[in-house]
Amino acid sequence: MSKLHIVANRLPYSLVKEENEYSLIESVGGLATGMKSVYTEYGGKWIGWSGVNSDELSNDESTKIDQLLDEKSCVTVPLSEQEILEYYEGFSNKTVWPLFHYFTQYVDYSPENWETYKRVNQRFADRVLEVAEDGDTVWVHDYQLLLVPEMIKSVKPNVTVGFFLHIPFPSYEVFRILPWRMELLKGMLGADLLGFHIYDYERHFLSSVRRLYGYEIAFNQIHAGNRIIKADSFPMGIDYEKFRKTSTMVMHKTIQERSDLHKELEKYFMTSPDRRLVLSIDRLDYTKGIPQRLKAFRKFLEKYPEFHGKVTLIMLAVPSRGQVEEYVNLKKEVDELVGNINGTYGNINYTPVWYFYRAMPFENLVELYNMSDVALITPLRDGMNLVAKEYVASRGNQTGVIVLSEMAGVAQEMGEAITINPINEDEIAAALHTALTMPIDEQKERMKFLQERIQRYSVFKWAGEFVNALENVKRIQKEFLVKKITDKVFTEINDKYKKAGKRAIFLDYDGTLTSFHKNPQEATPNEELYTILNRLIADERNTVTIISGRDRYTLEKWFADVPINLICEHGVWLRKHGEEWQTITKVNNDWMPIIRPVLERVVDRTPGSFIEEKNYSLVWHYRKAEPEQSLIRANELKDELLDLVGNLNLEIMEGSKVIEVKSGGINKGIAANQFIHNENFDHIIAMGDDWTDEYMFTELPKEAVTVKVGIQRTSANFKLESVDAVRQFLSQLGE
Repeated sequence: MSKLHIVANRLPYSLVKEENEYSLIESVGGLATGMKSVYTEYGGKWIGWSGVNSDELSNDESTKIDQLLDEKSCVTVPLSEQEILEYYEGFSNKTVWPLFHYFTQYVDYSPENWETYKRVNQRFADRVLEVAEDGDTVWVHDYQLLLVPEMIKSVKPNVTVGFFLHIPFPSYEVFRILPWRMELLKGMLGADLLGFHIYDYERHFLSSVRRLYGYEIAFNQIHAGNRIIKADSFPMGIDYEKFRKTSTMVMHKTIQERSDLHKELEKYFMTSPDRRLVLSIDRLDYTKGIPQRLKAFRKFLEKYPEFHGKVTLIMLAVPSRGQVEEYVNLKKEVDELVGNINGTYGNINYTPVWYFYRAMPFENLVELYNMSDVALITPLRDGMNLVAKEYVASRGNQTGVIVLSEMAGVAQEMGEAITINPINEDEIAAALHTALTMPIDEQKERMKFLQERIQRYSVFKWAGEFVNALENVKRIQKEFLVKKITDKVFTEINDKYKKAGKRAIFLDYDGTLTSFHKNPQEATPNEELYTILNRLIADERNTVTIISGRDRYTLEKWFADVPINLICEHGVWLRKHGEEWQTITKVNNDWMPIIRPVLERVVDRTPGSFIEEKNYSLVWHYRKAEPEQSLIRANELKDELLDLVGNLNLEIMEGSKVIEVKSGGINKGIAANQFIHNENFDHIIAMGDDWTDEYMFTELPKEAVTVKVGIQRTSANFKLESVDAVRQFLSQLGE
């Protein structure tokens, strides 16, 4: 791989000013840890904000800071205090953050913040474009930079772009609320690979793309114009060995070497040897469910009085956005709940809740992890939650239990935890009781599996998996480009075309000559298409045939004044110019009364879908139906039809947003071969976009020029990405 650059809101270093001199302190966060090895290994740059407002710096200071960071392969993005207020505190944390976490009541829809967000994202992209060269890879991170991928891709399409979202992606019904939903999706779709912590977030994203942009999605590949974009899930890990080594070191310290917190906890245990610790660590944020957790702990003390004086909740709440009204109110509520619990259940020798409203040094955190019997982690919504993994990595004696919210992304990896609904106080209270009374052998068995899994999928493995997936996307895109008709390839095809004496040209209609429409009846040919076809027909060496799944009456009406051959209903009917319609093979429609009720039931249950009846086939169209529901219905219909068609000599054909049931032994390949039978064509061109056209591509002679429209896998020799590309190709043939 060539260079790999990292783009994130913050750089992996913090600036410290002492006596007018700046120095750097290395960040210890999960992202900084995982990414540092990646971008240095591939000789790239880390692009981000330094953490110091640009309007506080003189030109001299800015230059010195840039030089300091350049030594660490970092590139600064200057941001003013106002820009931080509107881009970061504003749109990122007052609009995207609450919406993506389902707190729609807190969303701020400020147009001014949105404009600043766009402007700052463009500045990040501009800095990337200064350092990234064709062939390089850029990995963009998180919700503050949702527009950056497209801003990079639109200027340098030969740069591979990855994007990872570290928070949840909401369901379509929530995401659609945002006035700038289309712009945010467009920005994200500039990436070649989009990463999410879990499949649910990936699924929500794909649903929004399908509904808002209408792109075809095959499994987790998005077909957007002439690009293939892949979405996938990568559950972020931690630096497992760092926590494990620190835990070992902390627990082997002498009494004199231990921290004040450690000594205080040991003193606390000495007053009552059977005391137990429940640990709660969070940033003070409304998504973390802290008030609900405190209420559940109060419920626990109420329901299980035998634990009075024996169980203490150590609650560490790291200050966050203290000037924002929602956070001010949250802190007030938390303070009152802690006071209420301690006042009700505490005494001179017992404090039920030890509340720390501050950050703690890394070693102190590991001490807390190591000394706590239970980790109580109950966010209302959380992208991943690495605290759960850090607790597991720090448990040197392999005991301990996790009570974990099912709303945290990490819950999908931690089947051995006790999962709860974070709103259900009784359920949390019962889970705490289960955790505190769990036998040691069971604790060790659960913890063993958790530790093995988290050690195996560390933050470094996570980063490596994403980089490997980016390489795989490059390969997929390259496979498409191998078959793409470039200018050079077109010249070769055109040279053979011009030398040929007798040519057959087979053209599918929908999706090939004209774009799909939600209503298939709206796909009427326009003047441009008539001009292209008449030009081809005017060359007496050409025999031009439209070969379509449409019914003969529609095609006959549209092309009544065009001297062209028509094959319709996937090969049932043929009309050569100047002749009458004829059936290519013997078929009947006796089966229709049996199959039609099946399709009608599906239509009744799928608003927006309808049935089209042709002479010898029935078609269920669901292009206008709700996308996700219709996919479910389509799978149900296929399963039901498979049980019916075997004894009726029928075939099920799945096209773009259609399922067609027709008589067996008929397809475009058979029809095209019968058409050219006993004809001495020395050049054949066949173009189509659908699964049904694959029959034509495989049945025609190998020397035929077969062209797939779209970017799906195909047996055709060549590919064109769109209807516009097809029209351009046909317009230039023979020139």
